[in-house]
Amino acid sequence: MEGISDLKICGLDEMRPPRIRKEPYIDLYFQLSHKAPEDWCNDFNNLTKQLQPPAKIAPATGLFVETWVRKPEEIEPRLKLLQDIITDCSEKYIARIHAQAAAQQVPGKSEDEGEQGRLNQIIAGLDFDT
Repeated sequence: MEGISDLKICGLDEMRPPRIRKEPYIDLYFQLSHKAPEDWCNDFNNLTKQLQPPAKIAPATGLFVETWVRKPEEIEPRLKLLQDIITDCSEKYIARIHAQAAAQQVPGKSEDEGEQGRLNQIIAGLDFDT
């Protein structure tokens, strides 16, 4: 099974190849190595919304990075930038997951405090062998 740390751009969408058109831009659809989780896609979109031109991933599908460039010479630098952003996004996503897991393990107010805690201790201390 592939993890989020294995996520990378593996090619272009074969169904939507780049084409030179009369408009002054070239649409690019980079394919990811596997489906990204929806919340990872949202993180990616937040990181890339300030880019010019912007890049995005549809969270429902999670398989393609959609962006555009004006000239063919801009494709390679754009790919490199997106690869770096994907790596950064994955590292932040993994760190957030670890932080959430650690936060769940931190003991907070539980049944061991207050009246319920005192009752639990009394019940645990009952000796039914006599």
